[in-house]
Amino acid sequence: MKKQYKVIGFDADDTLWINETYFREIEADFAKLMAEYLPDEQAINRLFEIEIANLNLYGYGIKGFMLSMIETAHKISNGKLKGVHLEKMLTLGKEFLDKPVELLPNVEQVLQKLSANGYKLIVATKGDLLDQERKLMRSGLEKYFHHVEVMSDKKKANYNKLLAHLDIEANEFLMIGNSLKSDIIPPLELGCDAIHIPFHTTWIHEHVEDLGGLSNKYTELETITDLFTYLGISG
Repeated sequence: MKKQYKVIGFDADDTLWINETYFREIEADFAKLMAEYLPDEQAINRLFEIEIANLNLYGYGIKGFMLSMIETAHKISNGKLKGVHLEKMLTLGKEFLDKPVELLPNVEQVLQKLSANGYKLIVATKGDLLDQERKLMRSGLEKYFHHVEVMSDKKKANYNKLLAHLDIEANEFLMIGNSLKSDIIPPLELGCDAIHIPFHTTWIHEHVEDLGGLSNKYTELETITDLFTYLGISG
């Protein structure tokens, strides 16, 4: 049986509910709008470059993505962006923000079971505060979480502040998420335990080629229900 953690943290996007899939859909729509200027792949690559360059200004989330999309279109079109294209991009972003939340399989069942077994659960995610609060409310999962932390980024220092806020030691915290870069490596660097549950679509910015000495320090599970076995809870 695994040790009894005081707090278990869950990433939100693509761990609790679907998110990245929608970004890829918007990218494809953007590429179609820009087809008269650049081939699809080149337009998407240019969008990614500008999005990454803007992260320090806008942070993560759909609102920053929309601004980067408009900037990219302006540059690709050499300042001749059509009003109809601008309107379409704004519509795509607003439709994204208004999407219903689609939970990943068995998420609520797992949260309910962990809560019933006395675990203190939190959300530890990054992105736009208003958007993440809206998604959590629409998800119906808010009742399972003791605390919700929306970070500007998910680096070692951000997790260190989170542990201090929770008043726990690193070895008392377990982090669960789909991104090696954001959910796994920083907690491991602090001495926490971490569980990686891959999602079929991962933003290229979150890809990690080499974990170095941390490659054997975390656990990878195929599905969220495998947490029951990891924690020694009967399903």
